[in-house]
Amino acid sequence: MISFTIMAITFGTVFLAELPDKTALAGLMLGTRYRASYVFAGVAAAFAVHVALAIAAGSVLTLLPHRLVQAVVGVLFLAGALVLLFKKDEGEEEIKAPADQSFWKVSGAGFMLILVAEFGDLTQIMTATLAARYDNPVSVGIGAVLALWAVAGIGIVGGRTLMKYVPLSLITKVAAALMLALAAFSLYEAVAG
Repeated sequence: MISFTIMAITFGTVFLAELPDKTALAGLMLGTRYRASYVFAGVAAAFAVHVALAIAAGSVLTLLPHRLVQAVVGVLFLAGALVLLFKKDEGEEEIKAPADQSFWKVSGAGFMLILVAEFGDLTQIMTATLAARYDNPVSVGIGAVLALWAVAGIGIVGGRTLMKYVPLSLITKVAAALMLALAAFSLYEAVAG
């Protein structure tokens, strides 16, 4: 059954964690050089694969005892918050884009870039954690995919404008605070039963 509450929680958590990530900058750079719709098609497909793998991993976690899962989820959220708070800015990476402007070349470049860059990334771990926490893979999957697509769209179309009005450090702190709250709640549930 689809839960709009779980979708919204997942969307907000993943969106805030992904917004300051390098993939938004990569999408921005590709989007400034190539047709935005071609770039978005490749990036969106890669994020769909990324979420499917995370949901599968999270579904495996639901087979463990509930208290253990809550403890693992709490620790993972705490680790994610610490990573956000203490990560160093990586700066813009140079992205080598295809010389050919065809749909398949441009979307393929976007797909491969995101697929490789996001494998084992914080948002993939968060998505798996949320899938285990809520035991609702469809709602978590939809929320995560929509969040990642929204970040990609923002990065491709209007990333520079957003960063002029909302400091990256503020976005990162809000995402870390949200993850700390989720960690505290999960650890409380693990201890309280």
